Amino acid sequence: MAASVSLVAAARRFHRGALWAVRRCLHGALRGAGLGWRQQASRGQGGGEVLGKSRFFRRGFALSAFSGLGYEAYMLFCQSSMILAKAQVDEVLDQADYLYGSGETEKLYQLLDQHKNSENAEILWRLARALRDLAQLSHTSAEKKKQLTYEALDYAKKALEKDPTIFAVHKWYAICISDVGDYEGIKTKIANAFVIKEHFQKAIELNPKDATSLHLMGIWCYTFAEMPWYQRKIAAVIFATPPSSTYEEALRYFQKAEDVEPNFYSKNMLFLGKTYMKLNNRKMALLWLTKAKERLVHTEEDMQVQKEAVELLNSI
Repeated sequence: MAASVSLVAAARRFHRGALWAVRRCLHGALRGAGLGWRQQASRGQGGGEVLGKSRFFRRGFALSAFSGLGYEAYMLFCQSSMILAKAQVDEVLDQADYLYGSGETEKLYQLLDQHKNSENAEILWRLARALRDLAQLSHTSAEKKKQLTYEALDYAKKALEKDPTIFAVHKWYAICISDVGDYEGIKTKIANAFVIKEHFQKAIELNPKDATSLHLMGIWCYTFAEMPWYQRKIAAVIFATPPSSTYEEALRYFQKAEDVEPNFYSKNMLFLGKTYMKLNNRKMALLWLTKAKERLVHTEEDMQVQKEAVELLNSI
């Protein structure tokens, strides 16, 4: 964090130095042509509508001099502006990732909300994630949860428009679409299933080593493997070939996520246990449910996972 702050400070100093260099070059060029800053600013206020040949020459000389002397400083100024902007964005992203890793959901939202008008996709998808995480907190009211869920989708959609080459943008866009489906009925939820799957697959394509995207693809498969009969009937009416999957397919994604990043997520352990239960593999179900129960708790979600793991273990 200290290194990031130092980088921003250095960029600011560089930016100010470049601005001073541009002004100095321009000022020198204008003085060489007989036009100081004050004279140039007041030009045209008294009888300046018609330029004589000498004034025209001086003006041309000033522009020529600026082109020769100031161009390099001007480019330096532009580059320093870009360096400063990037350093500021990098600092925000570093702080956001630290807060997310620490489970500081509300502080994370407060940080990113200051940058909600940003055009940077990396900031926007993180804001969508923060809003979604706020919605999931146990003390969030039902009305507030709905508002946050739709707001999260808005920012995820904006991030996708800004930069569709970022794997996390596709991942969180799909998550937010799925969450909104809970408020729009089973038909909409099923209709969105193909879009959700498409974006999870795109996230995996862009980053095959992202364990969370693999886990989410596993959740998609698990969800449609256990779809109730009445939902299957609705799906069959909407689509000639409705979305479907198997527990075996879900298991492959959950296991691959674990292979990529062992013990990365309590919920992946829980779903490995639940999937093995569905496949009647009691030994492996006990193994993964025990791991989910014994994993250190960092977030509210971890607490919920631990509670469900204990209940399932007691039922076996």
